Amino acid sequence: MKDLYQVYYKRWLAIVTVFLLLPLILYSRLYFLRPPSTNEERILFEGIVYQRQVYSTPRPQIIHLIAVDLTKPGVRVLVTPAKATVDYEQPQARTTSEFVREFQVQLAMNANFFFPFRENTPWDYYPHSGDGVNLVGQAISNGTQYSSAERSWPVLCFLNDNRAQILESGDCPQGTQMATAGNQVLLKDGTPVRLAQSSGKDKPYGRAAVALNEDGYKLWLIVVDGKQPFYSEGVTMAELTEIVKELGAHTALNLDGGGSSTLVMATPNGSTLLNSPIHNKLPMNERPIANHLGFYANAYQAPTIPLSSSKGLPSPEG
Repeated sequence: MKDLYQVYYKRWLAIVTVFLLLPLILYSRLYFLRPPSTNEERILFEGIVYQRQVYSTPRPQIIHLIAVDLTKPGVRVLVTPAKATVDYEQPQARTTSEFVREFQVQLAMNANFFFPFRENTPWDYYPHSGDGVNLVGQAISNGTQYSSAERSWPVLCFLNDNRAQILESGDCPQGTQMATAGNQVLLKDGTPVRLAQSSGKDKPYGRAAVALNEDGYKLWLIVVDGKQPFYSEGVTMAELTEIVKELGAHTALNLDGGGSSTLVMATPNGSTLLNSPIHNKLPMNERPIANHLGFYANAYQAPTIPLSSSKGLPSPEG
């Protein structure tokens, strides 16, 4: 009887141990799925170049930069359209990967601030994918406005010819095809804009921003990972401003950040994260958000080098 009791006790102990260790194992696995903490630069698509910058001071930071040539053939912009309901056009929350797959864009990032939002536990949060949300600031998709302009929410506007502009007024001109709003202009005419918050309240967080050159045909997307100790702990708004200034940008706009900060690209095997978003305190876990800034682009064709002019290669004759 005693031996039987010990057998049952050991089985129970093993089950409890597995039950307790499983979340830790799954949590640890997410950490190993994050992009490596190494610098990288590569061409993703025609007209779209990616760069990852890694810093250890003043705290661990991983900065993801995308340069988009809006004049490149095949490059087109898409802001998430609202879904028509019985009464009006209602934005529905999606993760950025879901947006990439549904609309078959090649690249996308998060966009407008939104509400309602809560994040209490991994099982108690809002919105889930498909839930209705409200955007803050102007949003336009395919020429149709579905979120109204607000004066205190500057906007990124894309015109018919793909030229982009950032307007502090928060209201895009007539004929705008795509638009998404942020909460703070970071650069104006190449000069940093004085930030509204005091330096004591400017804490490091995950960030997302867009920046333009002077003619509006070169666009940068900036995503900084945050709230991940010893990996990437985010940047302040002042530091984000310095990042876009060093790019040589003419104007720049801060978008929704924190756990919303997400950058996704399409691959032949499906969508893949370029950064490490954190949602419900879980890394590599995407937050369903209100809308996205996406890009269509052609596959990159590497230039071919004739064998006769290639260095280090033997000639066909041997």
